[in-house]
Amino acid sequence: MLKKILQYVIPLVISIGLCYLLFTGIDFNEMITTIRNECNFWWIGLALFVSIFSHVFRALRWRIQLRALNIDAPLGALILSIFGTYAVNLVFPRLGEVWRTTYIAQRQKASFTTVFGSMVADRLADTVTVLFLSLITFILATGEISKYLSQNTDSYEKMLALATSPWLWVGVFALIGATWFVFTRFKQNAVVAKIIDFAKGLWIGFAAIAKMKGKGQWLIYTFAIWGCYFFQLFVAFFAFKETTAVVENYGVIAVLVCFVLSSIAMGVPSNGGIGPWQWAVMFGLSLYGLSMEGSISLAFANLVLGAQTLLLIVLGIITFIAIALEKRRATA
Repeated sequence: MLKKILQYVIPLVISIGLCYLLFTGIDFNEMITTIRNECNFWWIGLALFVSIFSHVFRALRWRIQLRALNIDAPLGALILSIFGTYAVNLVFPRLGEVWRTTYIAQRQKASFTTVFGSMVADRLADTVTVLFLSLITFILATGEISKYLSQNTDSYEKMLALATSPWLWVGVFALIGATWFVFTRFKQNAVVAKIIDFAKGLWIGFAAIAKMKGKGQWLIYTFAIWGCYFFQLFVAFFAFKETTAVVENYGVIAVLVCFVLSSIAMGVPSNGGIGPWQWAVMFGLSLYGLSMEGSISLAFANLVLGAQTLLLIVLGIITFIAIALEKRRATA
C-alpha cells in the first residue's frame, strides 16, 4: 500500500497542487483568447513534428544497448515501446518504464531484469546529460541569474540557508551510512538478498554500454535525442511575439535556460511533468523579462505542454492498437 501511494498518489497530489497554484486567480478565458489571437500554431506543429523524431532516436539508441545483451528487438517494436512509455507515464508516473521493459522482455523472451537494466542505463544517460547541460547553461547564464537573485534577495537567502544547513548534510550522510550498514550486515536477509540480486541484474544491463559495439552511434543518437528536445522548445518560442522577442534580445541562451530548467523539473514526480514543467519554463522566462504572472508566460507554457501531452495521448492510442493487432495476428 505504501509503495502504491509513493508511486501514484504523491505524484498526482504534486501535479494537482502545482496546477492549483498555477491557475489560482487566472482568467481562463483571457488565456484561451491570448492563445487563439496571438499564437502562430505552425511553430507548435513543427515542435510536435520534431518531438516524434526524439522518440525514434531514443528507440535507435536503446536498440544498440539491447543488442549488446544479445536481444535483437525490431525497431518498430522499440518505437512503439517508447511511445507507450510516455503515454503510460501520463497516468501512472514511472510505470511507463516498467511497462516498456515488460513488453520488450516478453516479446523477445528475454530476462526482465536484464532489459530493465538497459532501460535504467538509458535513463541514467539522460541524467548525466541533464547535469552536463545544467553546468554549461548556468555558466553561460550567470549574468542573468545573478541579476535575478540580486532583485530577489529573499529567494537567494533561502537557497543559501538550505545549501549550508548542517542538518541537510547530516541527514544525507546518515542515510548513506544506514544504507551501507543494512546491505553489509544483513546480506542473508531475504528482502536484502532480493534487492542485491536485482541490483546485479541492473548492473549487467548498465555495464553493457561499456562493452557494446556502436558506442559512436550511441553517442550520436544521444546528441540527436537531446538536440530534438531543445529544438522543439526553440521553435515553439516563435509561436508568440513576446517569446520571439526573448530569443531576438537574449539569443539562444534564453531558450537553453528554459530548456534546462524544464528538464530538471521533469525529475519531479508528477503526471507527465504537468505542473513542474510549466513552473520551470515560466521561471526561466521571468529571468528574461516576462513576468510569471503574465498572460503570455502562462499561455506559452500551457500551450506547449498541452500540445505535447495531446501528441503523447495520440501516439499512445496508436501504440496500444498496434500491439493488440500484433498479438491478434500471432494467435490467429
